[in-house]
Amino acid sequence: MMIRVENSGTANYQVSVESTTTTRHFVTLTPEYWQKLTGVRVSAETLIGKSFEFLLAREGNTSILRSFELPVIQRYFPEYEGGIGKMLG
Repeated sequence: MMIRVENSGTANYQVSVESTTTTRHFVTLTPEYWQKLTGVRVSAETLIGKSFEFLLAREGNTSILRSFELPVIQRYFPEYEGGIGKMLG
């Protein structure tokens, strides 16, 4: 499985997940939320890529919302913010 993250404008990213079925997702990430989760240690693209790894460990790429703001993950998976910190090192 391959995850590609591209910046498509201020706070907007396009994510492609190549698997049996290739999916495209549009993600919004505010600078404030990026800073909260990363402490500015990694790029926004890295955070989004790791967030998709987090999601893909829990559901297939065809089950991931096609368009969402990154904080939405926390609503579906309460362990997200703590888990992503560990994934980022």
